[in-house]
Amino acid sequence: QVQLVESGGGLVQPGGSLTLSCATSGFTFSGCTMDWYRQTPGKERELVATITTFSIGTNYLDSVKGRFTISRDNTKNTAYLQMNGLKPEDTAVYYCHTVCFPFRYGQGTQVTVSS
Repeated sequence: QVQLVESGGGLVQPGGSLTLSCATSGFTFSGCTMDWYRQTPGKERELVATITTFSIGTNYLDSVKGRFTISRDNTKNTAYLQMNGLKPEDTAVYYCHTVCFPFRYGQGTQVTVSS
């Protein structure tokens, strides 16, 4: 059974940092491109960052470039999203996703950026 379990969210002040983790199981992690999405109430889910297999390539939403870094550890079947310089507009529920199972998302982890 495919599972994606996010963790690491929380409340942080503007300018702060958080690292999100996505622990996976039930599929061949190393063979799958991984994504992070985020969603706020009333808005569509948006793609934040993508990392290809074996970390060959990454892509980012323009508004997070230079602040967020996506990475993966194929030995641990885990993807990460390092978020620095957080802004209030980064507040959202963040979801892990894999293109190998495009309709499957994790339960999400809440990130709140507020003073």
